[in-house]
Order: sequence, then structure tokens, then C-alpha cells
Amino acid sequence: MQVQFNSDSSVMGTQEVAERIENHVREKLARFEDRLTRVEIHVRDENGPKHGADDKACTIEARPRGGKPIGVTGHADKVDDAARKAAGTLAQRLERHFGKSERHSHDPRPDKVM
Repeated sequence: MQVQFNSDSSVMGTQEVAERIENHVREKLARFEDRLTRVEIHVRDENGPKHGADDKACTIEARPRGGKPIGVTGHADKVDDAARKAAGTLAQRLERHFGKSERHSHDPRPDKVM
């Protein structure tokens, strides 16, 4: 799984921030790693120099093998918190996308006996 990190000029896009967020996203999506080709992380400050509540946003887009991209966005006061929210939401979406059949194997319904 290839991970790409992007940030706009208004967010501190230092290497340390990028590594910290990328590591958290990798941990959260580790169980889907073999089924994803690429994950793109986009971090931005929606207000620019103005301050406001939940003005940091993190959009994460995952590309399942042979499927359409799945994207989510998290908002928070801090970039790390926005990334955590987005990663958690994406993990839930991927769980639904890939289905629960792998976690639960069901025997076929037995024939009705009369």
C-alpha cells in the first residue's frame, strides 16, 4: 500500500507532522493493507490565518484494488485530531465495503424437515 501525504501552505507540513499522521493512518488501516493500492492524505486549514473551531481538515482517500476510491474527511481544532477522526471513519467505511463475511463464516441454512 502506497501512502501519499499532501498539505496546503497554511498547515505546518513538516516532515515530523507528515510522519506522525502517516504512521497513525497506517496503523488504523493495517488490516486492509493487502486490499488497498494507495492511500492519499490531504491536510488543510480551511480558514487560513483566521482561527476558528474545527478549522483543520484531513481528507483521506483509499483506493481498493479493482474498486472505486473511498474518501472521508475529519474536522478538528488540531491537524492530528482531524487525521484520527478521518482514519477511524475510513476504517469503518472499509469494513462495510469489504463486508463482514470474512469475520463471520455462516453454514448454509439447513433444509426444513417435516
